[in-house]
Amino acid sequence: MQDTLSRRGFIKTTGGLGLGLATAGAGAFSRFSPNEQVNVLSVGVVGSIGGTDRSQVASHPGARITGLCDVDSNYLEDTRLTHPDAFVCTDYREAFDRYPDRFDAVIVSTPDHTHAPIMLTALAHGKHVYGQKPLVQQLEELEMIDRAMKARPDLVTQVGNQRMVYPGRRAAVEILRSGVLGPAVAGYAWTGSPNAGQYFNHTGTLSDPVPAPEHLDFDLWLGPCESEPFREHLIPLKWRSWWDYGTGGLGDWGVHVLDVIFYGYDELQSPVSVKTHAPRPSGRFHTYPCASTVTYAVDSERFAGPVFPIYYSDCGQTPSRAALGLPAGGWKDSNMTVVACEGGVLALTAGGDLEIWRDGVMTPGLEMPGLPEFPALNHWHAWIDNIHGVRTELRTPFPDGVRITEPALLAQKASRFPNTELAWDRSSSSITNHEEADATIVRRNYRDGFAPPEVG
Repeated sequence: MQDTLSRRGFIKTTGGLGLGLATAGAGAFSRFSPNEQVNVLSVGVVGSIGGTDRSQVASHPGARITGLCDVDSNYLEDTRLTHPDAFVCTDYREAFDRYPDRFDAVIVSTPDHTHAPIMLTALAHGKHVYGQKPLVQQLEELEMIDRAMKARPDLVTQVGNQRMVYPGRRAAVEILRSGVLGPAVAGYAWTGSPNAGQYFNHTGTLSDPVPAPEHLDFDLWLGPCESEPFREHLIPLKWRSWWDYGTGGLGDWGVHVLDVIFYGYDELQSPVSVKTHAPRPSGRFHTYPCASTVTYAVDSERFAGPVFPIYYSDCGQTPSRAALGLPAGGWKDSNMTVVACEGGVLALTAGGDLEIWRDGVMTPGLEMPGLPEFPALNHWHAWIDNIHGVRTELRTPFPDGVRITEPALLAQKASRFPNTELAWDRSSSSITNHEEADATIVRRNYRDGFAPPEVG
């Protein structure tokens, strides 16, 4: 096996689009000249990440925020000071009904349960979309997004996967695609979430209903979900713990620890099964700790066998270093990705610290021979660049986001049926061996007026 990574080998192995560049046609279909500005609607203007998304996009010289939408009037009033000329609304549907000519692109930085309805509405209106992770909250919505992108390849999309700008993470993709570590045996990913902090309800208890704050339109916040009384501690962040609104630790962190595996191996298109071990079934709240096995059928010399398992866990559950042939010691981070191959092991932190282990010897990943240069990259600016037709490296467009989000959602949804092997078919959006699971964890009944539109 070749021990070094030649530049020619990288180019031959990865190709242009394999590196996560703009989706096919993004540049060719651009409606914008270099001197035009992209007008952007921001939906979810503050929250845990909305303010960052909005301000980063607005800092691009070729973009301006022309619309603000949020169910919290306090957030809107504060944000209007920064964007005084932008139109304002509390209901995203109003933005598309009343102001469709005032924006070309949409930022969706809202709770998980509203992602698909808003994003698909934007795509149906021909708008470019930046959407926060996880891409969607329901398994059925993966195929909805996939169909929409096939129907609208001219639109530039990006998932909130900002950690992929780190050179170590980009190098990890190059190394996996090169095959220098030999056939892949298994992938491992884990997150320390949920952990003690502000994002999750750790008691799993349901507080008493109380009136919603006057500045919050809670009915609009519920969006596609059935009516529910407001309860303290749900908003602004602990909705992540709720089955109806969030995706738990596995869904929340999936794009940040699973991404390099899917960029490294194009063959991993959709898994065939999932089995999640958990102490109790998920109910109103996501259960934890969870340890899931998501299995892919493969037929390629790049893999050691006919299946490739990804072991994905939360609450800091880590694999054995000894079992991977690594020396004793601790892992470098609470959020990590490991790929075990016949010729070595790749270990990567969420922050881009990359190690390559072969025969018990570690090489810092960025010191691997033959790696290309990794120029500085602004994650948010890449989206605007590609709308302008400038093919900046784009991580992660929605088609890639579907592949990366799928195992994370499956792992979390399968916690409702712990320790049970569930067979999965994305083409039909169905659990094929378990009627109750198929009826309860794949899709939701959307509330009237909030169903995602079909994009075709």
